[in-house]
Amino acid sequence: MKRDYYEVLGINKNAGVDEIKSAYRKLALKYHPDKNPGDKSSEEKFKEINEAYEMISDAGKRVQYDRFGHAGVGTASPPPGGGGQGYGDAADFSDIGDIFGDMFGDVFKGGRGGGRGQRREKSSRGRDLQFDLELSLADAFTGAEVPLQIPRQEPCSACGGSGAKTGTSSKTCTQCKGAGQVRYSQGFFAFNQACPRCNGEGQIIESPCPSCRGAGTTKTTHKVTVRVPAGVDQGTSLRITGAGDAGPKGGTPGDLYVVIHLKKDARFTREGDDLYAESPVSFTVAAFGGDISLDTLDGSVTLKVPPGTQPGTVFRVKDHGFPKLGRRIKGDLFVKVTVAVPKTLTDNQKTALRNFAQSMGESTPAGSDTIFKKVFK
Repeated sequence: MKRDYYEVLGINKNAGVDEIKSAYRKLALKYHPDKNPGDKSSEEKFKEINEAYEMISDAGKRVQYDRFGHAGVGTASPPPGGGGQGYGDAADFSDIGDIFGDMFGDVFKGGRGGGRGQRREKSSRGRDLQFDLELSLADAFTGAEVPLQIPRQEPCSACGGSGAKTGTSSKTCTQCKGAGQVRYSQGFFAFNQACPRCNGEGQIIESPCPSCRGAGTTKTTHKVTVRVPAGVDQGTSLRITGAGDAGPKGGTPGDLYVVIHLKKDARFTREGDDLYAESPVSFTVAAFGGDISLDTLDGSVTLKVPPGTQPGTVFRVKDHGFPKLGRRIKGDLFVKVTVAVPKTLTDNQKTALRNFAQSMGESTPAGSDTIFKKVFK
């Protein structure tokens, strides 16, 4: 006696399409022959599950089954003596690819012709290349055009990229008839695999080009100019479409990825879109206040130092940082003030500083320079 199809799938009679597919997927994965090799019990359950799913997932067949049970769908199993559908046709695998996703790959897709075109397209595309470009902070700030020489594979000039000797051409593979795939059977399923004779190309080159030995490409140095936009940062990757290796047999070329590496700068440190720098000022400017000129990456700016500025004070200069990549706004410049102590002093300067120290209540022996350690620390 056949079991009830709803019972086989573990669902009730009001189950929707998604619930049916979900139940089928779980059971089919559990009892699939590839996961249970040599297990006849799992094989029989897998047949039963597929038969039930084929019936319940079809709206028309489901109505007949709900009204008449197994008696109303006699073609679901082969009659005595052969004929009828049998297991090979009982399960409709047209949507199995959607249910199982990538788990079984071309087992379910290959028979419908979708896999061949995708594989051949992928195999005929050239490799992507990477070039590491060292760039100064100033060039990254303003943007630059940098000429590069890239070693890459280009179409063979002797054969035009076909891979065949001049005066000859490729032939259709006799094993796969140009399909690029051959069909194999394993258990209950049919597999499409790349043809071993032509390696999935569908064509055979009987007389290879002597220059490229049938590859269709040769190694050369390609000149390309990369346009670096303003604001690039460490690790920024710039893609140049079609500047990678040429594809074999006239296939699509790959792309070139230029990866930016920033050189260290003597004046500025970059953090995101902000710049950081230090600027020395004299003791008198720090004490009395004044204007100092700063050289930035986009010109000179004037920084107003207020009276009594302490060493280590950080000033923010708005919109003088790095440009934000792809936008018209900039980060900020942060300037840390340091007090510059003169290495040598005239007698008059020493006298003036001693007078200053005494006015501050500090005792300084004549000729001693220890005052500077206190005043400028």
